[in-house]
Amino acid sequence: MGFSNDFDRPLNDRGFRDAAEMGRKLFKKNTVIDQFVSSPAVRAKTTAELFVSEFDRKLKEIFFIPSLYHADTETFYEVVRGLDDQYNNIALFSHNPGITDFASSLSSTHIDNMPTGSVFAVTAPIDSWKDFSKAEKTFLFFYKPEEKTKV
Repeated sequence: MGFSNDFDRPLNDRGFRDAAEMGRKLFKKNTVIDQFVSSPAVRAKTTAELFVSEFDRKLKEIFFIPSLYHADTETFYEVVRGLDDQYNNIALFSHNPGITDFASSLSSTHIDNMPTGSVFAVTAPIDSWKDFSKAEKTFLFFYKPEEKTKV
């Protein structure tokens, strides 16, 4: 099946399964997410929807930002600077290679690739998202979906 462009390409079965499992894992670990922010492209949107479902939240809570599609590191920082300060914990859903580059810029913990459904988390001592880019960030975790091999 061909797709007219990358924007409309859906998650494959593994991506769908991995995203749901990762959302479930974060929920079971009592991870707090106040705001879900996503690219509107189908793969990121579907991943965000799966996370929201695992957190027993409403799909309408997802905030879609078109610039997160094919975003570079600076675009991620711009998006974060523009977020509402009422939210303390956000989850961003986007695409490679930009999301991997952004995650690598957040701390001294370097990663080569963020597979579909993976989660990279940091914390920063800020009162406003406008201060996030310049704030010192502390690495919390990097979770990747479990590799499953067919027998």
